[in-house]
Amino acid sequence: MDFTEIYKQTASLVAFSPGTHFLLTAAQDRLIIRRSDSFEIARSWLVDTSPSLTSAALASTNTKQKGRAEEITNCITHAAWSCDSEHVLAACTKTGVVSVFKLRDESWTARIEAGAEGLVKAEWAPDGRTVLCFSEWGLRVTMWSLVTGVATHIQYPIHPDRGYAFRKDARYFVLAERHKSKDTLGVYDAHEAYRLVRHFPLPTSSLASVSLSPTGNCLAVWEGPLEFKLYIVSLAGNVLGTFSPEQDPGFGIRKVSWHPSGMFLAVAGSDDKVYILENLTWNPIATLDLPTRTHDGVHIWREPTGWLEATHGRGFLSYERIQTPISLPTTSSQVRNKFTKPPSGVRPSLSTSRGTSGTTQLAFNTSGTLLLIRSAAMPTTVLLYDFPLPPSASSPSILASSSRRSTLLEPLVPRLRTVLMHTSQVRTARWNPDPARAGRLALACGNQSVYIWSDEWVFEPTDPDLHCTPGAEEDVEVAECVGVPAQRFATRDVRWAPDGKAMILFDEDTFCCACEVEEEGA
Repeated sequence: MDFTEIYKQTASLVAFSPGTHFLLTAAQDRLIIRRSDSFEIARSWLVDTSPSLTSAALASTNTKQKGRAEEITNCITHAAWSCDSEHVLAACTKTGVVSVFKLRDESWTARIEAGAEGLVKAEWAPDGRTVLCFSEWGLRVTMWSLVTGVATHIQYPIHPDRGYAFRKDARYFVLAERHKSKDTLGVYDAHEAYRLVRHFPLPTSSLASVSLSPTGNCLAVWEGPLEFKLYIVSLAGNVLGTFSPEQDPGFGIRKVSWHPSGMFLAVAGSDDKVYILENLTWNPIATLDLPTRTHDGVHIWREPTGWLEATHGRGFLSYERIQTPISLPTTSSQVRNKFTKPPSGVRPSLSTSRGTSGTTQLAFNTSGTLLLIRSAAMPTTVLLYDFPLPPSASSPSILASSSRRSTLLEPLVPRLRTVLMHTSQVRTARWNPDPARAGRLALACGNQSVYIWSDEWVFEPTDPDLHCTPGAEEDVEVAECVGVPAQRFATRDVRWAPDGKAMILFDEDTFCCACEVEEEGA
């Protein structure tokens, strides 16, 4: 694995283009485009982050904080590619300004100025020619068209970060809204200037988030942090199913993840249990109670102690293979199987309960054959479950990438397959986005390294002395610690390139890229 030089960045605003040919970087008030093959600068723009007349007038009325505002307003807070890599946007939420640039024409530019409502977020719509701007205080979301120059406004979105979604075909835009103190959902036709198609009330009283199914036929909505209740709603407004555990865990839902096929939904809360719902009755077909002790047949990998000091952050080293069964390392704040709802009339403390317990990540790989789970009770550990699919849900691509084809014929019960243990807290874990390499995982633990787990290698034994069935294949896992060759670098986050052949490694205000080295003759 080859590493690039260390480059400056702001707010982790670094992204490969959808075609992986270019790399977008925001550094203070400058936008930089590099070629991904040589990392030479192809384009560079100095973004005008000066406030609009409305923002300047409002800022001038607050003389107490004026000096501090001038100090921090020049930084880009949002940057992104359009879907066709033709345009890039850079937003500064402090001044309420969005600038748009064209990659093929360095002189072309567009500027969007938010009014008195302010700006908290800006991003591209899937068509690559519309910019979504979310205002402060949940007042409205505005769709600015670069083609027609027309702006479309939708009032009162609930959450600018998680309360909306586009369908996979980019036809419909669903938005959670709050009207007259009631949760509602709007369905808008993105192909017809965001014309309202449906608008209906939601069964929630204080909506936490929405998650659209990969098929686009329904979406999951769930209550806030004090109630564990999830609803499945169709885009026509019909409630298809409701789920709430028989034993009240005391707090609400923390993580929800759809299976890539849309047939299953994984739901987790603060009690370290993961419920797998199926899409016919929306009832749980399996409940995963996160283990504190492993059983036989589970692959246990442990990061070698002191390997960074021994290797000086150079090269790579395999994890240590541990024999089962063993007890998994947990924190003193673990409350699994002991989590009870507070007495009646006593308001639970979200800072002490939700922040130190429960599931912190649920993620299926792109083929849906593996499920990653991380828990606050085991901050240094990553659990990987085999997720067998019924034959009706199996496609040729899924079958080709599955590492355990025999599980398709067994009952649908996810089984713990692999445990990855580290010496530091896991900050990030991300699956490779390439469907052909679905069984490849990258992790970051805030130190001078990146960790790779993969099951894409298959070993065919040829030694006649080995006791195995002729023609049988043996599953081989690889877990490696890869040092970042830099004097001062702590990997806080890692993101894959769209083609899955490179990664961006982030430190607080710097980044580098790690690229796979192709073998000769490959």
